[in-house]
Amino acid sequence: MVENDAPASFRRREAFYGRVKGPRLRPRQAGLIDEALPRLRLDLSRPAPSDLRTLFAAPVSAVRLEIGFGGGEHLRHEAARHAGTGFIGVEPFVNGMAKMLVALDETPLSNLVLYDDDATFLLDWLPEASLSGVDLFYPDPWTKQRHFKRRFVSARNLERFARVMRPGALFRFASDIDTYVKWTLAHVGRHAGFEELEGETRATPYEAWPGTRYEAKAFREGRAPAYLTFRRL
Repeated sequence: MVENDAPASFRRREAFYGRVKGPRLRPRQAGLIDEALPRLRLDLSRPAPSDLRTLFAAPVSAVRLEIGFGGGEHLRHEAARHAGTGFIGVEPFVNGMAKMLVALDETPLSNLVLYDDDATFLLDWLPEASLSGVDLFYPDPWTKQRHFKRRFVSARNLERFARVMRPGALFRFASDIDTYVKWTLAHVGRHAGFEELEGETRATPYEAWPGTRYEAKAFREGRAPAYLTFRRL
């Protein structure tokens, strides 16, 4: 179990090293960050509910997590496709969160809540065995060897995943960076709590996969993505 005695607000970020802000937000985006995000943001200063289903306005039977949702294309697609599942989306990058809020302002989803800081804070806050799935798509690959320690897939974070995922829950990982794919296979392979699902090739996208902006860029630049799926034992 990961030790976490300090509240998230007092902890140093462990897994988010990138920029928090990019280009200046448009007035509508800035307004939604100020007005809409507080209504959708999880409050980690309060104890997590024993039943995560109570976090959602809609009745849901299970809860999934997507870490680093970018502009939110995949997360919104999945939340709309699975109305009976609750989704938690994590994105510390303000501009990505702003894009998500604009989309939700136009098409609200009552089975979706958000968190805009380091995902490790959220993982340590969640109850044990509370998630039915974790998605990590196109995370920052930190391609320089001296930066490999910054990769989100690590022994420590896999232990966090194992704690909060139910038996049978799926961890899905996609990347177009070959060294990160091999890194993930090696790290998960060493963890006794997971097994890779076989039967689908690693080059086959997930069911109803909508694609992402990052994936489109990878294809343009001649990189082939890999789609990995691991099951919590």
